[in-house]
Amino acid sequence: MYVRTLTLRDFRSWEQAELELPTGRTVFLGANGNGKTNLVEAVGYLSTLGSHRVAGDAPLIRLGQQRSRIGATIVNSGRELRIDVELNQGAANRAQINRSPVRRPREILGILHTVLFAPEDLALVRGDPSERRRFLDELATARLPRLAGVRSDYDRVLRQRSALLKTAGRQARSRSGAPAELGTLDVWDGHLAVHGAQLLAHRLRLVHELHPYLEQAYRSIAPESRTAAIRYRSNSLPEEFLDPQRSPQPDDVEALEANMLSELASARTKELERGICMVGPHRDDLDLMLGSAPAKGFASHGESWSFALALRLGAFELLRSAGTDPVLLLDDVFAELDRRRRTALAAVAADAEQVLITAAVPEDVPPELEAEPIRVETAGVADGRTSRISGSAPTVTEDTSTA
Repeated sequence: MYVRTLTLRDFRSWEQAELELPTGRTVFLGANGNGKTNLVEAVGYLSTLGSHRVAGDAPLIRLGQQRSRIGATIVNSGRELRIDVELNQGAANRAQINRSPVRRPREILGILHTVLFAPEDLALVRGDPSERRRFLDELATARLPRLAGVRSDYDRVLRQRSALLKTAGRQARSRSGAPAELGTLDVWDGHLAVHGAQLLAHRLRLVHELHPYLEQAYRSIAPESRTAAIRYRSNSLPEEFLDPQRSPQPDDVEALEANMLSELASARTKELERGICMVGPHRDDLDLMLGSAPAKGFASHGESWSFALALRLGAFELLRSAGTDPVLLLDDVFAELDRRRRTALAAVAADAEQVLITAAVPEDVPPELEAEPIRVETAGVADGRTSRISGSAPTVTEDTSTA
């Protein structure tokens, strides 16, 4: 799998970009702030419908513009597909597949698989649980695109149930009672359990299948360190489900749904008192272990980098095991790594079908990768500087009109 063309309109610092990208390794070279990271961010967005740098879409639209467009031609096993996304200020985003509009942007998920490693990935080890939940869910969705709909439905039900808990809790505390609200809450419990059980089942399967790849990747990066492991953490799941060695079972979804309904019933009083939903996958975490100690809080800086890198390399190998290489995106990471970690990452990059790298100077990229350079610079006044390709660069010759 590889990206043959990439086109941008008013994305971040790019007023326009039209690139023809080769297979193999390409490095976008430029000083910090010139916009090279924006290129791999755009490719990553087409894969996940999210940015690795910001939570929302608004910062992705060039300052002063109302919309931004990202498009790419993806080649997978000789078959080409064109995908385009339009990001809109104050309106719903839109998407196209082969120039035909689709009902929801998430319908493009699964067409392009990427694995991105960036300095922000240190948050996978040291950051909040939400970082690790996002890692699991994006990887699970890459493997099963329909999971995007499950995640969307779960988030919608969670918001509605949380609002109802606050209302019912206030009425209960005022002694006015809330029989109607409590009856409605039972209905939302059922919806939450249905979607939550599906999400949990896929997360648990993913942890089970990712675990050996993670362990192997970490061993190759830091052979002298303690053994790395991952384990799903949930205060509402039976212990048997949390063991990464446990193989998923055909009736897991039904068992998880029944367990979640039971836990929601047990937590009802506390939830009404606090006005928040205390049961469900939105409160879970992924434990990262080095030996018998959690990496968060106990791992050194180097061990934390190794674990973050091992998670991404493990994800790459897991996706590759399905028969197709994902596109590997490496955003300013070689300069952050020591010799051993650079070597381990370069070994994977050298064998991948397509690798897109960003670096400030050529010396940051291991020479054995023999990456094709594309230089990026900025032009314009301070408040309106735009990125551009400096010198000659491959350009797109196809029709690049987008959504």
